[in-house]
Amino acid sequence: MKTVYFNEHGGLDVLQYGELPDPQPHPGWVLVRLRAAALNHVDVFVRRGWLSLKLNLPHIPGCDGAGEIAKLGEGVTKWKVGQRVVIDASICMEEDEFTLSGQDNLCRRWELLGETIAGTYAEYVAVPAVNLLEIPQGFPDDKAAAAALVYLTAWHSLVTRGKLQKGETVLVIGASGGVNTAAIQIAKYLGAQLFVVGSDAGKLKLAESLGADHLINRSKDPDWSKAAYLLTNKRGFDVAVDNVGSTIPMSLRALRKGGRLLTVGSTAGAVFEMDNRYIFHKHLSILGSTMGTRQDFAKVMGLVFAGNLAPVIDRSYPLREARAAQERLETGEQMGKIVLEIN
Repeated sequence: MKTVYFNEHGGLDVLQYGELPDPQPHPGWVLVRLRAAALNHVDVFVRRGWLSLKLNLPHIPGCDGAGEIAKLGEGVTKWKVGQRVVIDASICMEEDEFTLSGQDNLCRRWELLGETIAGTYAEYVAVPAVNLLEIPQGFPDDKAAAAALVYLTAWHSLVTRGKLQKGETVLVIGASGGVNTAAIQIAKYLGAQLFVVGSDAGKLKLAESLGADHLINRSKDPDWSKAAYLLTNKRGFDVAVDNVGSTIPMSLRALRKGGRLLTVGSTAGAVFEMDNRYIFHKHLSILGSTMGTRQDFAKVMGLVFAGNLAPVIDRSYPLREARAAQERLETGEQMGKIVLEIN
């Protein structure tokens, strides 16, 4: 099969486009013929590598994908060859007490497609049958792939973990990335009052088009935490969504007493200093999460398929140009999701 892979960690130049053997589905798994994949920051982190990451090389990156079923593994009866599907990248390798209680993203043998096992920068990928959702007729493959990981991640963080309620005030740090554009739409769909911090006017314009009620341009006001706080008449926010990481201390300052900080990642820095007095004095809660459950995936993708939530696509590249696609992702200039077309 045609695929993009790497044999060693490093810069963009380690990405290669070529042929690797087709994967074969295990019992309970299926083989998906991919038509679209979408990029995430984890693709860059995996390509660069970290100390504890141990991969079977060559490694194929990519968490998001959509296409049609090409082959059924032993014991798979729910699906048929040819059905169009989108993939939930949160994979539990064995059933345990977490999966039995509906918390499969907490299972002990948890894997992320494209991070620790072969991913979607390819013509074919093998995944568990339980990680598939049928794509309705007429819904585009690229939009299904673009929605999958980020909408699942944002839904689990805001709804399952954060218990966001109608009428609450939400501060989102970042205006144009995949998870944040999903979070903005989900918060608006749930009836929240939405404040968004962005780095420039173009990104904030995108956030406004997705439902943001108030915009804060951090390039013009570096003390955006104070500016946002003043917009609430010094009450503070019920919820702050901070997936940047290094900005979490400023987000904590902007919360009201009893507020919640939600985080699913650290795209701009995982290590930082934090003043613990904000946390205990203001009775704050810090809620982290990774991906979401299968129930979350079915719920939020149902809203996407129904048109209640609309994934934002920045640009599309052919599979062979994955290096250029990752280069754009690294610049931070994208407005929504970057997609790979697999024809």
